[in-house]
Amino acid sequence: MIVVAIDPGLRTSGYAVVSSIASTIKVIDAGTIKADPKAEMAYRIQQIYNDIAHLLSLYDADVLAIEQLYSHYKFPKTSILMGHARAMFLLAAAQKNIPVVDYAATKIKKSLTGNGRASKSQMQHAIASQLGLIKIPEPADVADALAIALCCINYRKDEMPESV
Repeated sequence: MIVVAIDPGLRTSGYAVVSSIASTIKVIDAGTIKADPKAEMAYRIQQIYNDIAHLLSLYDADVLAIEQLYSHYKFPKTSILMGHARAMFLLAAAQKNIPVVDYAATKIKKSLTGNGRASKSQMQHAIASQLGLIKIPEPADVADALAIALCCINYRKDEMPESV
């Protein structure tokens, strides 16, 4: 199974391409998708779309995993703006017929650490440990995308028959 995981953002989005074959998990690619924060909104979301469409053309993904939107009730505009970026990832996946799964941040944290309120540091160490990385993945957007990929793989394994 190949998972493309996205930590969506309007300025910077983290992505990770991770394969899971039997009990072996391997990072194929990881990085960031950046949109010019000074550009008009239409051009920013066009850049996001172009970059994710290109990334999806490079890999034969079985699933796109993405973090659900969350915004503090005092800042509803944040969710609306983030929704623009998230929509581009969903559109690109739909155009390639790639199924999409989304996970709440608390579910991602619980999947990796057993604690839905784990700190950023706990998450980074869990990611490095589970992927056998020598150092903690950076920047945080990439670490978050790797966490989303691992969460997807963990939940998908639970859904698969044991013979697979």
